[in-house]
Amino acid sequence: MKKLGTLVLTATLLAASAANAAEVLEEVEVQTTGKSTGSMTGMMIGGVGGPIGALVGAGIGALFGGGAQDVSGLSERAYKVRIADGHEKVVRSSEVLAIGEEVDVRGRRAFRTTNSSTMEVAVR
Repeated sequence: MKKLGTLVLTATLLAASAANAAEVLEEVEVQTTGKSTGSMTGMMIGGVGGPIGALVGAGIGALFGGGAQDVSGLSERAYKVRIADGHEKVVRSSEVLAIGEEVDVRGRRAFRTTNSSTMEVAVR
């Protein structure tokens, strides 16, 4: 029973991600959905040729799927941010963010920071 408690505590601590302050540098477009759909379709079609065919089909499908999503104008919105330690990271957000805005990054998601100046404006 002690091992189960230790395992649960370890898994919880590893799964919890700390929030990092970051600054939005630019808005970028990503084609994750097109790439994943294309790779799955390519894998199924290439599977006719066996395991190697499935791998080759998945790679080619990912290339064409991302390109098709980009050409059709259905690219998804993401943001390039600079984390407090200096490195840059591409994250997604359900909110529309402005260039230069300060955000909290948790995992691969960006959230608006709540500071006193924005709260005062909202109260008025």
